[in-house]
Amino acid sequence: MRFITPRKAAAGLGSAHSGTMHHWAMTVTACALILLTPAFLLVVGSAIGLPREAVVVYFGRPYPGIVTALFVIVGMVHFIKGTRIMIDDYFRGTARKGAIIISVIFGWAVIAVAVFALAKMAFITIAI
Repeated sequence: MRFITPRKAAAGLGSAHSGTMHHWAMTVTACALILLTPAFLLVVGSAIGLPREAVVVYFGRPYPGIVTALFVIVGMVHFIKGTRIMIDDYFRGTARKGAIIISVIFGWAVIAVAVFALAKMAFITIAI
């Protein structure tokens, strides 16, 4: 007896209708992080030891700012999806719902703060 309908087999969807899409999202973000992590480390490594004003100017430039923003955004989306998997495995009921809400709020808050800081550095650089 088959538990999956021919339509679901053709669409690649399981019983929850989102497992395949979630797996692909995790795979794509992981591959993006493989490329972004060395670039981010080089960008941050180049800024180590600079005075505050030089760091603001450095991250106000397009390449360091974009690499940093992409790394934070892709990394936190990967974090949100990964914590969702762990929460689904280990929590039940109200604790599960609360943990999901906290992890999503935390992830998007980190993204918002990082992008705001990078944008502020870019606008400060433009004003100089």
